[in-house]
Amino acid sequence: MSRLTHDRYCDEIIARTSALRATIHGADLGATVPTCPDWTLRELVLHVGRAHRWVGEIVRTRATEVVPSEQVPENAPGSDDAAALDSWLAEGAERSVEALRAAGPDEEVWSWAWDRSTGFWARRMAHETIVHHADAALTAGTGFEVAPEPAADTIEEWLEIVAFARAAGDKEAAELTGAGRSIHLHATDVPDAEWLIEFGEDGFTWRRAHEKATVALRGPLTDVMLVFNRRLAPDSDRVEVLGDAELLDFWLERAAFG
Repeated sequence: MSRLTHDRYCDEIIARTSALRATIHGADLGATVPTCPDWTLRELVLHVGRAHRWVGEIVRTRATEVVPSEQVPENAPGSDDAAALDSWLAEGAERSVEALRAAGPDEEVWSWAWDRSTGFWARRMAHETIVHHADAALTAGTGFEVAPEPAADTIEEWLEIVAFARAAGDKEAAELTGAGRSIHLHATDVPDAEWLIEFGEDGFTWRRAHEKATVALRGPLTDVMLVFNRRLAPDSDRVEVLGDAELLDFWLERAAFG
């Protein structure tokens, strides 16, 4: 498995937004999201929809600087009605993907990260929508699954984000050091979906590997991804932690930004 194509990321944004819409249909939009306790379910959906529209505007205008939220068209639904929220969410995803497909992956645009390209934003929005759909599913008590390729890529993008945050001076991520320690992520249902994260004196590295580590997180790929993104507790009976569980907690606590 490797990074997905630009078109696949665009497809994932649409498909996962549709799944999110199905999850919130008939749900209590005032319910607190357990994995994002500062938000209600409605606020979670507004966050996703605004992210889609914001990125769509960055890409459409080929922005070279950050686009203020007040400059994003139709940045909120026209009413508090659930149907208005649903149509607004769908339309925002469609507009964002329309802009991303028209641009292709290689146009230079502003981003907050190491990669200033339209391809970065397609990947970021796919994973943003995947993870926040998980938040909604946990809130509404519905099922949640991700295909192997985007699930694995969500893990790898998060590793890149944590490494970027550390290089950019994030105080929590800066503590992710310590030679001789390692974490093994092992998906039990998908061949080769395994990662070895190795700590050093100056940070950490990762690679695809099946090797003994200080601590191993084992389980279905979707659940490993959810634990790694702090959407499922590592002591869940859906996964297994072998070895130094405190090291896994150490990672999860210091990769908790965003």
